[in-house]
Amino acid sequence: MLYDLARPFIFALDPETAHELAFANLERAHALGLTRLLRPHVAPDPVEAMGLTFPNPVGLAAGLDKNAAHIDALADFGFGFVEVGTVTPRPQPGNPAPRLFRLPAARALINRMGFNNEGLDRFVANVQASRSRGILLGLNIGKNADTPIDRAVDDYLTGLRRVYPLLLDRPGYVAVNISSPNTKDLRSLQLGAELVTLLGGLRSERNKLADRHGRRVPLAVKIAPDLDDEYLPRLADALAANEIDAVIATNTTVARESVAGLPHAQEAGGLSGAPLAARSTEVVRLLARRLKGAVPVIGVGGIMSGEDAVAKITAGAALVQLYTGIVYRGPQLVGECRRAILRHRRPAA
Repeated sequence: MLYDLARPFIFALDPETAHELAFANLERAHALGLTRLLRPHVAPDPVEAMGLTFPNPVGLAAGLDKNAAHIDALADFGFGFVEVGTVTPRPQPGNPAPRLFRLPAARALINRMGFNNEGLDRFVANVQASRSRGILLGLNIGKNADTPIDRAVDDYLTGLRRVYPLLLDRPGYVAVNISSPNTKDLRSLQLGAELVTLLGGLRSERNKLADRHGRRVPLAVKIAPDLDDEYLPRLADALAANEIDAVIATNTTVARESVAGLPHAQEAGGLSGAPLAARSTEVVRLLARRLKGAVPVIGVGGIMSGEDAVAKITAGAALVQLYTGIVYRGPQLVGECRRAILRHRRPAA
């Protein structure tokens, strides 16, 4: 594939520079109609989840398109859904650079981006301007770094109110990111009273918005892989009790055992890619076992091949998402995962 030839040149660049250059070239290709050539030729494989019909079970995880500026071009990759963000109420630069590191020997990344984004005003405008009305969107919301953790709910409610109307005339869901390790104290929102307060606030506000607009937009919550196994059933129960429509498992990990000794391994931030695969899949399995289909699980973390995607589905995921695998494998990974899942679900296909 062309991406295999281009990757050495891409990897010779600083990771953030490469990211920006890749999107600039992607937009040029889209303007010329060339990105349509990326669409994989795979039979339809619709999935019903969250009250929505996903054209296929393979999506893009949040983080790649933080400002929702490239929805139309990314839609041509053949995803069943595209999640954009994380967006915060106000623009913020994120953490100081360097803040993104490749670990090629492990097929991994470490990032401490810190929710760098242009804020809700730009995000909303970009979603409204996108022309790919049929692509199912996930709109991922977070809190500003300088918002005190005891006021975090305010930021999430602001985000929910602003993005909710974007999904009244197009299919999609709102994802709530409470699991990034790169915003101080954010992960505490996954625990105890803080979780109950946040979920209760989201449920109440979503009910008000549904009454006002006449449409119930699904909510998903993204969790960390570093939660204790003993706590996961309690978390699952809290999600179900608060009418959350899906759980995204998982975000990046702060664990480093699997990459110890590699260059950049001790950089602060979240580790993603192949080393995360086993733990992420185990979290999917534990959640799916507890939830028994009442709340679907979206499996993300370490999907570098079609076999990895099938492992998430086998563990109980209804849908899967890609990110670091796209960095290492390119757009071809989307079609590979779709084909592998289709063969798994329909052996005679």
